[in-house]
This record gives sequence, C-alpha cells and structure tokens, in this order.
Amino acid sequence: MSSPRIEVIERYCKGCSICVEFCPTKVLEMDGFVVRVAKPEACINCMQCELRCPDFAIKVHAE
Repeated sequence: MSSPRIEVIERYCKGCSICVEFCPTKVLEMDGFVVRVAKPEACINCMQCELRCPDFAIKVHAE
C-alpha cells in the first residue's frame, strides 16, 4: 500500500501552520509563509491537516 498523496493549494495557504502543528508524524513543514510536504512517506492518512486547515488549502488523496 502506498502513502497518500498530499496536495497543497498554495494560493489558498495563508501560512498559519495549523496543519504543521496537528500532523502527528511531522509530514509537513513551513517553507516561508507556505506549507510544504517534507516527508510524504511518513503520512498515515489521519487527515488532520485537511480537517484542521481553515482555508481548505490541503487535500489528502488516498492512493
């Protein structure tokens, strides 16, 4: 089974870092004022990043 694909919609991201704080496996990190996927292989598909994002800037696609 492959890791989920995490899509960051940069034009929606305001850099609040809520997704980074809630990720239990530290998949995400801040790159300036935009989040980036640093360790996609560590994603456990918990969906916390997508659920917590106030701007709908993250989508988790189960592959």
